[in-house]
Amino acid sequence: MSVTWLIAFVVFLVVESMTASLTSIWFAGGALAALVAQVCGAPLRPQLAVFVIVSFILFIMVRPFTARYLHRKKTDTNVDSFAGRKAVVKGRIDNEAGTGTAILAGETWLARAAVEGETFEPNTVVVITSVSGAKLMVKAAQPEHRVEQPKEE
Repeated sequence: MSVTWLIAFVVFLVVESMTASLTSIWFAGGALAALVAQVCGAPLRPQLAVFVIVSFILFIMVRPFTARYLHRKKTDTNVDSFAGRKAVVKGRIDNEAGTGTAILAGETWLARAAVEGETFEPNTVVVITSVSGAKLMVKAAQPEHRVEQPKEE
C-alpha cells in the first residue's frame, strides 16, 4: 500500500505543477500523511481517514493564506481607471442612432449613453461610468463637474 500512497503523492504533485492554481496540493499532503501512517503500521481505514482529514485541514488552514498572496489586489489598467473621469462630447451621443464621440485626455473615443434614451449634445460635459470594448459609457455630469481648461499665458 505504501507504493500506492507514494504514487498518489507524485500524481497530485504533478497535477499541481501543471495547474499552478492550488487545486491538488492539499491531496498531496494528505497522501504523504497517509504514507507515514502506513509506514507506522496503521491499517487501511485509518490511512484513508488520515488522508481525508489531513487534506481537509490543509485546505481549510492554508487556502486563505495562499489565496491572499496569489490573488493580490487587482491593478487597474489605463482603461479601468477611466470610470469617474470627465469627458466632453464631440459628436452627438444617441444610442438609438448608434452615434457619439467624446474627447478624453485629448483623444477621441466612441461614446454611448449608459442610460438608454439619454442623448448628449456636443460640448456637453459627461462622466464616464465604464468602458465597453472601445466605447466610453457615459452619464450626465453633475453641475459641479467641470473639465479643466488650459491656462492662458
